[in-house]
Amino acid sequence: MSLKIIILGSTGSIGISALRVIRSVGQKFEIYGLSCHNNLQLFEEQLAEFKPSIAAVSSAESVGSTEYKNLKKKFPQVEFFEGAEGVLELVNHKTDILISAIVGAAGLIPTLTALPNIKRLALANKETLVMAGDIVIQKIKELGVELIPVDSEHNAIFSMIGNLDKSAVSRIILTASGGSMRDKTTEEMGRITVEEALQHPTWDMGNKITIDSATMMNKGLEVIEAHHLFNIDYNSINVIIHPESIIHSMIETNDGAIFAYMTVPDMVHPILSALVYPEKIRNPFGKLNLAEIGSLNFYDYDRNRFPALELCYSAGIAGGTVPAVLNAANEVAVNAFLQKEISFTDIVKVVEKTINKHTTINKPDISDIFSSDKWARDVADNFIRSQF
Repeated sequence: MSLKIIILGSTGSIGISALRVIRSVGQKFEIYGLSCHNNLQLFEEQLAEFKPSIAAVSSAESVGSTEYKNLKKKFPQVEFFEGAEGVLELVNHKTDILISAIVGAAGLIPTLTALPNIKRLALANKETLVMAGDIVIQKIKELGVELIPVDSEHNAIFSMIGNLDKSAVSRIILTASGGSMRDKTTEEMGRITVEEALQHPTWDMGNKITIDSATMMNKGLEVIEAHHLFNIDYNSINVIIHPESIIHSMIETNDGAIFAYMTVPDMVHPILSALVYPEKIRNPFGKLNLAEIGSLNFYDYDRNRFPALELCYSAGIAGGTVPAVLNAANEVAVNAFLQKEISFTDIVKVVEKTINKHTTINKPDISDIFSSDKWARDVADNFIRSQF
């Protein structure tokens, strides 16, 4: 019997890769539900190919369009849900696996809402744990949901750490490509254009994540995510630049041995791993040829050029509502940069100023998380409007 899957964010880069995997592994999985935000053209193609029973479109603007009305007419057999509330209706249906791939804070509530209705959470939305890691992890434990990370770095750690006594692991080493700014000087970064910042040297991702990779905010968010996923102290989570993106992460054991997890840099690999775990099935997506690669390189990141990473460590250690504020301010600042309202180096300045103005709520509940998120968005926006 095939396993039923719902994909949140099916038209994004992770969703597209997930459907590549499902297309390749045949009868193992059934697409039960899909959601998108506003890419109705691609969504129509996905509905036609995978024939889900349920679907959601979260953009209010898209829901009001003629294109959406025509989409519903083309697929009368599909039950459609509309707007942000529609996504919550979608995840209130029972399914075996939920792939949570909505980008940003918007993914938190759908993921939390889905937990009582799923057996496995394949988590690609790192903001869920950045904003509310303690709350989400506790809920997952209470409900007995299997949590498997989809981020390539965390999936690599998950794959390696599963066969070890947790106490044997002395540190986690997250690798980072360095993004589009890795070879730029501080002076050059101050003049970088949106178009240049979006030229990621390795990965094909959405605009927001590509900019986060360029500032290394993305890696900082992954540090916070790793802390929650693996219950490991921040001082035992290190980051190293690895331009080839072949080694996705490493773990070091107490005896000084380092274990590395290597695949070609394609998100289909961690997605396949998350879907079929603990099984290992034949990989149809390409394998490494180490002789052809020739060499792998590593170097420390420049803390002066990439202050976002240190900011994330500080926010994670502070805990409470600080990580949610960090994430919200970053989303606002990245959007402002993409709209060419601020410079590239202003992104981290906006985030830091917003955090510095925040009064931390320790041990927050979910309403505290969202009130802090809203507060941070307003404050960050005010900083941007006043140009600091």
